[in-house]
Amino acid sequence: MDPGEGLENEEEEETRTHVPSTPGPSTPLKNSYTYHSPTPSGEGPYILGVDEAGRGPVLGPLVYGVAYCPVSYRNQLEELGFADSKTLTPEIRSNLLETLQSDPDNLGWSVRVISPQAISSGMLRRPATNLNRQSQDATVMLIKDVLDKGIRLSEVYVDALGTTSTYQAYLSSQFPGIAFTVESKADFKYKIVGAASVAAKVTRDACLEDWTFEELEYKSPDVTLGSGYPSDPKTQHWLKASLDPTFGFPKVARFSWTTVKLLLEKQGHAVQWIDEGQESLIKAFESAQGLDKDRCGLTRELGIRSIATL
Repeated sequence: MDPGEGLENEEEEETRTHVPSTPGPSTPLKNSYTYHSPTPSGEGPYILGVDEAGRGPVLGPLVYGVAYCPVSYRNQLEELGFADSKTLTPEIRSNLLETLQSDPDNLGWSVRVISPQAISSGMLRRPATNLNRQSQDATVMLIKDVLDKGIRLSEVYVDALGTTSTYQAYLSSQFPGIAFTVESKADFKYKIVGAASVAAKVTRDACLEDWTFEELEYKSPDVTLGSGYPSDPKTQHWLKASLDPTFGFPKVARFSWTTVKLLLEKQGHAVQWIDEGQESLIKAFESAQGLDKDRCGLTRELGIRSIATL
């Protein structure tokens, strides 16, 4: 290899724009976390928008974003080009995130990155914490954090699916004095929600693109995760190629997703869980019953009168 080629690649890696709300290309995303931009100093009250990125994918984190600015800045915000991030190219989204950081006196933003492990553990526990509840908790956390910074909010706009009136009533009860608007396609209707959409989308895409595997066998430059959506052929190929029949998938996968569950059922090794300690204890009780008409020392110590108590 030409010595200059390696240097050129290193320089290219160094000049690549780092998204400040991500762990970075060499740090594993092990836990959920929150990132906040510097607090704006513009005079309030403020409007705030909420949107998410990554609700449907089988790979990577779910990211909730908020953006906020003074009410008096609303007209200027209209001219900055923010819109539903799904309608924008990656290059435009990246430029808009820079725009969001270009006026720190008036523009602020935050993201809550929910790791794949947290999503799965919440959905698989009993009782389950479903994705709606996890999303709701992330939204409330971000709004509280902004208020704790001393920002006075007068209006909050939230992009949401489902029964928006119920969600709007819930948020209004949590934050009295703030006017909430919860609507589907809010990222298209309100520029401040479009700004939040850009923050969430750019963060999620960068997290997945720069994903650093904790599992040594996946530390390969040839790994291509795709977009993370189950319908993406690249993601489908990665899932099928990366399944270990004994250990399953690395932590980038959401184990609570049907796509993953079906692959594990079809191609994974079946596991039978046996509680050997319980089985031995039962045998001990059964044996002791024939030797002691009252209670053996073990049953007396445990306060159990009969094997039926188990």
